[in-house]
Amino acid sequence: MNIQSLLKGVPGKKTGTALLLSSALLTGCAMTPTSPDGSEDVRAKLTGLQQNPDMMTHARIELRDAEAAVQLAEQPLASDEAALAAHRIYMADRMVEIARAKGETRLMEADRVLLGEERDAARLAARTREADQAHADATSARTSQADAAALSAREAAELQRQIDMLEAEATERGLVLTLGDVLFATGSAQIQGGTNQNLEKLVNFLNQYPDRQVLIEGHTDNVGSALFNQNLSRQRAESVRQFLTDHGIDNRRLSVSGYGFERPVANNDNATGRQQNRRVEVVIENRE
Repeated sequence: MNIQSLLKGVPGKKTGTALLLSSALLTGCAMTPTSPDGSEDVRAKLTGLQQNPDMMTHARIELRDAEAAVQLAEQPLASDEAALAAHRIYMADRMVEIARAKGETRLMEADRVLLGEERDAARLAARTREADQAHADATSARTSQADAAALSAREAAELQRQIDMLEAEATERGLVLTLGDVLFATGSAQIQGGTNQNLEKLVNFLNQYPDRQVLIEGHTDNVGSALFNQNLSRQRAESVRQFLTDHGIDNRRLSVSGYGFERPVANNDNATGRQQNRRVEVVIENRE
């Protein structure tokens, strides 16, 4: 629809109204999505080279290729295409660095012809060192970024491996490790010997992630009085905390609660359900 059709049939339309509508439509048409983050930095680097007469003389083709790569990197992408945007920016940056290196190399070769190898060997050596240092700095920066990304990936993989070994469940509260009633004898809060494998895995995990706080929560079935089960669940949670502190875990990281039969996870009307309810849950809180 054009401006004339918008104004058609409007009594007393004036030139000012037409101009306002025209301006609004042109403004709307001129709005474009923004370029991906990081493309501005690559563009600035390329512009600096393009404004250098020596670079334009000795790296014209490479700068042309870099310009095409930067234009591609500047194209807006959907929010779910962040990886593609990052790849395009990385490749554009590489093309800019290649153009810079080619231009500097050819400039040095031209200088060698003009100045003579013997007479200006010192100057050429200095230029070579500067170019090598610039290339080394650029390579080091890219390597550092790649190393940081690889380290984050390794850390995430290691955390997942530890979680799998721990057989913990990821929840909104954090990682939840459930210790079943096999850990204790009936009616007892003392940890039985030979049943500490899961607790030892827990100690190992907490030692590797010392910034995580831990909640230890005891639960029972509904056999017996509420007061008895409340005390028993608390005592069992305390026994788990004592095991952890005996194995080097800082007591300040540990909090203990006993809920008795207030929070069942299964029906207490049958033996299977009651067994599931007799448990100690260790909640390893998420990082803030």
